[in-house]
Amino acid sequence: LPTASEFVLETNCGVIKFSTESAAPTTVGTIAWLANQGFYNNTSCHRLTTQGIFVLQCGDPAGNGSGGPGFSFVDENLPTAAADGTYVYPRGTVAMANSGANTNGSQFFLVYQDSPLPPNYSVWGKISEGLEVIDNVASAGVLDGSSDGLPSQAVVISNASTTP
Repeated sequence: LPTASEFVLETNCGVIKFSTESAAPTTVGTIAWLANQGFYNNTSCHRLTTQGIFVLQCGDPAGNGSGGPGFSFVDENLPTAAADGTYVYPRGTVAMANSGANTNGSQFFLVYQDSPLPPNYSVWGKISEGLEVIDNVASAGVLDGSSDGLPSQAVVISNASTTP
């Protein structure tokens, strides 16, 4: 698998960059491979949450939360839970979205405010540039007025790339 020290997401809302976690080599390598294949190009970030947890979720070619690359891989670099069973994913964290243990595919989420979640999501990056892009999207809210759904401000990744 390729390695990457930085990911760059060029979006219609601005550029988002993140550095990668060395403790998540399989995740980083898999996402880098997908990015280098053009997998993320012209895909939308399909989920914004604005209450309880604060994330923008991307990486689904179907655009609705059900899509992926056609394979899955194991969890790694999982955080340690607090006494209440949750972990606060800090602002700027990049982690994998999943549908259960070891079901990572292509979807990931960008944390724009500290978010308490179960410690079930592989942490593989930290946003180094572009948090204000996500803040702007979040401030526009969710399209249907709820706190979880399609962002009002559509976010389309035109190009995803990596640097070694």
